[in-house]
Amino acid sequence: MNFEKMIDNMSPEIYQALKRGIELGKWPDGRPLSSEQRELCMEAVIRFEVQNNVPEQQRVGYIDMSRCDSHDGDSNLDDQPIKWMN
Repeated sequence: MNFEKMIDNMSPEIYQALKRGIELGKWPDGRPLSSEQRELCMEAVIRFEVQNNVPEQQRVGYIDMSRCDSHDGDSNLDDQPIKWMN
């Protein structure tokens, strides 16, 4: 089975298990995910979300920029200076 067919056949339960594994860095039995496994799981989760039209707000990695507490009303956040603190 190739990667695309795996995504086509992935159940919501498997999707949730992969997502959880990425979050915790380990499989349900406690074994750690290798960096390659984590990368493949992330790709599978992202493809599943796109293919199944998961709302953008519920997708992995979504950041709601409209609710940023430091936003002072300026609509162009890209021009905000960055302050480094030591």
